[in-house]
Amino acid sequence: MTKDQKNEVIEVLKGKFSQYNNFYITDTESLTVEQVSKLRRTCFDKQVEMKVAKNTLIKKALEALDAEKYAGVFDALNNVTALMFSENPKEPALIISSFRKASNGDRPILKAAFINGDVYTGDNTLSALTKIKTKNELIGEVIGLLQSPAKRVLAGLIHHHEKQAEGAAAE
Repeated sequence: MTKDQKNEVIEVLKGKFSQYNNFYITDTESLTVEQVSKLRRTCFDKQVEMKVAKNTLIKKALEALDAEKYAGVFDALNNVTALMFSENPKEPALIISSFRKASNGDRPILKAAFINGDVYTGDNTLSALTKIKTKNELIGEVIGLLQSPAKRVLAGLIHHHEKQAEGAAAE
């Protein structure tokens, strides 16, 4: 790879890291070419961008943007690295989990995840990441909580009003 090609990769990666608040660092080593293609297709279908790059170039891209912010993921940059970029913080975790179930394997391995500024390291964080709530899910829950007392009050008022109407009709 020439210096220009390397710089080009770094620029592309910087663009992705700037565009997305969430990315996963996975190890796809020992997956077959067919499995990697299947993983890429699944990612594409779920609006997750998958990029395979050399660790040194990934690290240079992150350092160029904000070495301090991304410091927590540097240790995860080893072996074969496939990055998964996503708007939805848990989609890559769901993809990895279902991919493993389908292939009865333990790959891809989750090395680290960067979710809205928080760093999760290690494969043992995968199941927790599949349960992360997206912003829209949280908003939905809050709206649900706000609506439920109002619904109960309205239902009570309507019920009370109907009873009064029945009482009046009986007189």
